Amino acid sequence: MAVVQPGSEEIGDLFVVSTPIGNLGDVTHRAIETLDKVSLIAAEDTRRTKILLNRYEIQTPLSSYNSFNKIKKARDFIERLKKGNDLALVSDAGTPGISDPHYHLVNAAIEEGVSIYSIPGPSALLAALTVSGLPMDRFIFEGFLPRKKGRTTMLENLANEKRTIVIFESPNRIEKTLQDLYRFFGDRKVAITRELTKMYEEVIRGNLEELSTLTRTWKGEITVVIAGADKKKRKS
Repeated sequence: MAVVQPGSEEIGDLFVVSTPIGNLGDVTHRAIETLDKVSLIAAEDTRRTKILLNRYEIQTPLSSYNSFNKIKKARDFIERLKKGNDLALVSDAGTPGISDPHYHLVNAAIEEGVSIYSIPGPSALLAALTVSGLPMDRFIFEGFLPRKKGRTTMLENLANEKRTIVIFESPNRIEKTLQDLYRFFGDRKVAITRELTKMYEEVIRGNLEELSTLTRTWKGEITVVIAGADKKKRKS
């Protein structure tokens, strides 16, 4: 697994591993094999990753890696790699690097000449697109919208975006976000996906006008897919 450069010591490999977004059965055989044989797993949420490891009887040690410790931990992980230890990088769910700080470690590894391998798999972004019923030949992903500063500017800019738009949102803020989307975008098709691949997964399809007034209890991971602006009818 490790790469040996002429005249240098053996350097470990970094594996960017995608994990299930909900259903633990969605993990790939290659992901299980990789997580089992590396020396350490850098995980955004060690508690969630531990559930996956227990399911497949993987004993590899875990170390937290998140937005709060990314600089210090990245230095520690690079040192491990330089000593010949292979390392796996996972997010709390899905594909690492989407709305999390994992790109920081990948960039640090690139600068040190570490070989990096992708172990592809589940992604909440793509899963939501495939069931939305909206065009996915061209789309734009914006992660979580700003809560306050920059929110209005971003929504104004996105209002004229012709491509399908995908965002993440929390259960506590989804109602306000739907109201803001209707206010800035006008009425257009939207799909709200919740808890995809889990027992209570749900896809709500409709228009922003009607869904912005929807009152209900929201729980779980939410991804929102919004139709792009009509080329002939843009909200002024």
